[in-house]
Amino acid sequence: MTFVLSPPTVPSLAVAPGNNGDTNSRFPVRRVYCVGRNYAAHVREMGFDPDREPPFFFQKPADSIVVAAAGHAAQLSYPPCTSEYHFEIELVVAIGTAGRNISVERANDHIWGYAVGLDMTRRDLQIDARNKGRPWELGKSFDQSAPVSLLHPAASVGHPSSGEIWLQVDGQDRQRSDLANLVWSVPEIVANLSTYFELQPGDLIFTGTPEGIGPVQRNEVMRGGIAGLTDIEVRVI
Repeated sequence: MTFVLSPPTVPSLAVAPGNNGDTNSRFPVRRVYCVGRNYAAHVREMGFDPDREPPFFFQKPADSIVVAAAGHAAQLSYPPCTSEYHFEIELVVAIGTAGRNISVERANDHIWGYAVGLDMTRRDLQIDARNKGRPWELGKSFDQSAPVSLLHPAASVGHPSSGEIWLQVDGQDRQRSDLANLVWSVPEIVANLSTYFELQPGDLIFTGTPEGIGPVQRNEVMRGGIAGLTDIEVRVI
């Protein structure tokens, strides 16, 4: 078979070095799913009732991933067509084993690892689309909208269900909560999503953001983390 154009590079994440010190391992990214409104305090700040409604999902393109390797800040270009460029710090789940209609009890068996991610958002475009009943792609699925830190295998870090999640902009606290405050737990998210899609190795799931979302400007640096995982650091240019 001959392609008429050169195939695009497969998006991938850097994997945290193992006990053997290997720094060359990569995790190929197939799809990027995101969960909306999954911390009660964030639901309230967005103007909604935080009752435990079924989770809802949207997607970002796989090539919106920006790898934020440890030790230096990744560079994000301020996107066009917005004046409200917002950060959302999130736990990212990497699927390693395929499955459909996965039970909550078996969900962790399908998870390869975890990372820290930023669901970058053109908030003005998202709100406008929401108010008009239109899809969120313009607000959520643009270029470089999904920075992700080093990916840690679950075999090394376990399956976190609690632990601090935080984000600072230029050293000032903006978001700070705990994974225990997720409305829908990671196993519940995986189980629910697998009723709509057959999850495949390489899929990522952004699990929602806590309260404190807000704008970031050019030349500002975002730094965030989740207990037990490698921090993420990103500069807006």
